[in-house]
Amino acid sequence: MTTIFLFLIAFLILISSSLPHLSKALVSEVDDEIPFTYVEGTGKGPKKWGEIDPHWKACGNGKMQSPIDLLDRRVQVFPSLGKIKRDYKPAPAVVKNRGHDITVIWRGDAGDIKINGTDYKLLQCHWHSPSEHTFNGSRYDLELHVVHLSTGGEIAVIGIVYKYGRHDPFLTELLHHIKSVGNEERNLGTVNPGVIKFGSRKYYRYIGSLTVPPCTEGVIWTIVKKVRTVSREQVAALREAVHDGFEANARPTQQSAGIAVRFYNPSGGST
Repeated sequence: MTTIFLFLIAFLILISSSLPHLSKALVSEVDDEIPFTYVEGTGKGPKKWGEIDPHWKACGNGKMQSPIDLLDRRVQVFPSLGKIKRDYKPAPAVVKNRGHDITVIWRGDAGDIKINGTDYKLLQCHWHSPSEHTFNGSRYDLELHVVHLSTGGEIAVIGIVYKYGRHDPFLTELLHHIKSVGNEERNLGTVNPGVIKFGSRKYYRYIGSLTVPPCTEGVIWTIVKKVRTVSREQVAALREAVHDGFEANARPTQQSAGIAVRFYNPSGGST
């Protein structure tokens, strides 16, 4: 009996020590399978996201969902919002093909932004094509999301939209790596997030959600007013790198009737 008891104890210890690794493997499998799509009619498109997983219900019944159409007639001008305060610095980073998008993840301290006195640490950035947010109904060719997290677990995202034109400097530095990234993340060495150009001090601010499942709400969105430029080659590289079916990875705009959108203009004028 004593021998059997000791064997059972040893077996349970072995299983419990393996659980974290099993959990990570399962999570990786879900990421690889990508259980959602951007194509309606597949049963996994944006209108069905809230039904795919119990943890994704906000995608279907949330009241503060993103992206939205930024209508000038609905925004309120708030000069007191102040300019975007960012303190970025070069740090080690990797590029990862998440299947539905291409993401740059900083592994070191890449700095932060400050909103209402709270620091939000820079975590990663990724691209959507075409743009997810629209301006008075106009959709652009690309949108960059720069994702930050506070020590309290609050998410703050800066969105920058692009139209076809001159090359984007940040993508120019990464293009070779994006074209050659496979299923494994690729080391980029030191990447300076300061190369990401905002181009304007004017911006929109609202409280919304993540634009991919689980569509978590309470995200602080800052959408830069200026439309920057990106080359067709750069957008094509991003589209070709993702998995088949995700070349167009923009969630449709969501209902925004109950969402307050503020606008910051340093001159105090309208949009």
